[in-house]
Amino acid sequence: MRRHELSDAEWDLMRPLLPRPSLGRPRLDDRMVLNGIVWKFRTGVPWRDVPERYGPWTSLHTRFRRWAADGTFDRILRAAQAKADAAGDIDWTVSVDSTIVRAHQHAAGARKGGRQSPALGRSRGGLTSKIHLVCDAIGRPLAFVLTGGNTNDCTQFTAVMDAIRVPRTGPGRPRTRPDHVIGDKGYSSKAIRTWLRRRGIRHTIPERADQVRNRARKGSLGGRPPVFDKEVYKHRNVVERCFNRLKQWRGIATRYDKTAQSYKAAVTLASILMWA
Repeated sequence: MRRHELSDAEWDLMRPLLPRPSLGRPRLDDRMVLNGIVWKFRTGVPWRDVPERYGPWTSLHTRFRRWAADGTFDRILRAAQAKADAAGDIDWTVSVDSTIVRAHQHAAGARKGGRQSPALGRSRGGLTSKIHLVCDAIGRPLAFVLTGGNTNDCTQFTAVMDAIRVPRTGPGRPRTRPDHVIGDKGYSSKAIRTWLRRRGIRHTIPERADQVRNRARKGSLGGRPPVFDKEVYKHRNVVERCFNRLKQWRGIATRYDKTAQSYKAAVTLASILMWA
C-alpha cells in the first residue's frame, strides 16, 4: 500500500456501498480510482497532476463528481457512523464549532444558485468558506454544513444539529439527538439555549461578557445564570482536534473546488476515513 492509499479495512467499508457498474465497456477499478481521489485531496494537487498509476485524471474527476452528485459519499459516511453506533462506539457528548478555509483563486467563478452554489464569502482575507461541524466525544465528524466564510456561527447551529442523522443497523428511526452539546461563547444565545431545552438536550455553553453584564444590571429580573460545568467544558477541544485532522488534507485546508458540492464531498470523504 502506497502513501495516502486506502487500507484493506477502509476499502472493505466502502466497497459494498459504491454504485455497481453498468454493463458495457470495462471501466477503471473502483479501488484504484478512490486511491487517486484520496491522493489528490491529501496532497492538494490539480487533477491533471494526479499520478498516472491511478488512471486518466479525467476518469478520476468524472467518477468523483458523479459520486458527489448521487450521494455516494454521504451514504458511506452514514454507514460508517451506523456501524460505530451499533457497536456502542459513539459517545453522544458532542462538540460544535466552525473553521475558516481560505479559498484559492481557482475556487472562484462558479455559477450561483442550486447545487453549483460556490458557498464562498468575501472578507479582509479574500474569498473564504466556513465549515460548521459537530463531532462526537473523540473528534469524529457527525455532521457539517458548508457556508461562506462571513457567516456567523450561531446562525448555523440548528442547521448543523439537524444534519445529525445516524441510521440504525436494524429497525428504527435514525438517531438525531445527542445527549449533551458543548459549544463556545459564539453559541451563547437565548434562541439556541431554548432550542436545546425544548428537545431535552443538556448543554455546556459559557455566557458572553455582555450577557453577564446585562443580567447583572437587571438584578432579580435578569434571572438565573445558565448552568455551566467547567470540567465538561474542558472537553470542547475535541472539535479543534477534529478540524486539525481534516486540515491535514491539503485539498481541504485550502479550497480549490469551484462548487460547494465538490468541496463538501471532499470533506465527507475525509470524514469517512476518520470513522473507518
